[in-house]
Amino acid sequence: MKTRTETRYRQVPHTVNGDTRMVDEEYTVDIPVPPRDWDHTVLTGVQAGAAAFVAASVAWTTANVGDLLAQTVAAGVAYPVAVGYDAPWVGCMALEWLARYDADRARAPRIAGHVALGIAMAAVIVHGFVTGAEAAGIVGAVISALAKGFWTLVMRHTARPLDSRTQQWLLQRRGEVGARLALSGELRQLARVEAQHAAMLASSGQPDPDSPDKDQDEDPGQQESLSGPARKMILARAASLPGATDEAIVEHLAKHGITVTPDAVRTVLDSRSDDTVRPLRPTITDTVKKAVRDGLDRDETLAAVRAAHGQKVTRDTVVRILNRLKSAS
Repeated sequence: MKTRTETRYRQVPHTVNGDTRMVDEEYTVDIPVPPRDWDHTVLTGVQAGAAAFVAASVAWTTANVGDLLAQTVAAGVAYPVAVGYDAPWVGCMALEWLARYDADRARAPRIAGHVALGIAMAAVIVHGFVTGAEAAGIVGAVISALAKGFWTLVMRHTARPLDSRTQQWLLQRRGEVGARLALSGELRQLARVEAQHAAMLASSGQPDPDSPDKDQDEDPGQQESLSGPARKMILARAASLPGATDEAIVEHLAKHGITVTPDAVRTVLDSRSDDTVRPLRPTITDTVKKAVRDGLDRDETLAAVRAAHGQKVTRDTVVRILNRLKSAS
């Protein structure tokens, strides 16, 4: 068995004057060398030869078609454009290889590759007839066909076909992953648009119509407690038991799955005279206006609003009201 010597390093203790330190020590080991894989060597050589043949075909076609086009345009334009005659069928072969596990997807680049090859061969033949070298044109055109055929054989040899069930599983899996990728991209676009919309509203002082608190001219607790079902239940309970306390009415509504606060009950009962809901205290907008009149800054205004209406009031609500008042002034 063949071996090769490999140099390695390891940490070993070394003591000088009673002081021990870890230092590097060099040593060698014999590593077994596996026998040469002649199959892989041959395949590598064939692949290199096929790639070189394709490159030679592209160079030949470019030279012939470039010379043909140079009769009507400048050579600096003709030869780069001439590369486009062999490039399509080379690219189609690459796409065919990438889709080797999906016969339906591989069919289109295979057909397109043959069409592109025919066009490139026709261009080389035309150049031969134009220059009076018909035989050279025909023989030269065959080079492209041989290059494509050679590379096609290499691809088929190295391909690993899947059985029908595994191929179907792979296609379904690819579709699911592709759908998630597409969805994440679209969601990213939607998030960007929503952020732009929110920035526009904030800069112009406009309220966000989709915001759950909007401008919150009333306390969130008051708005929730004065909903239709809760209001009707409060009024019905107060009518049946005129002497009932606010807490008793709260407990009665809780038994029916409706949660309200004693303040909300008092708000509804105080509004019975004209059936209009009147808040027990100034609205958030009123508090912000007063803070502006008192010369408070934004943070002080937010603190004053939360002190009067509770910590549920968001900074965005106060900022929107301030922007609206500023634009209205």
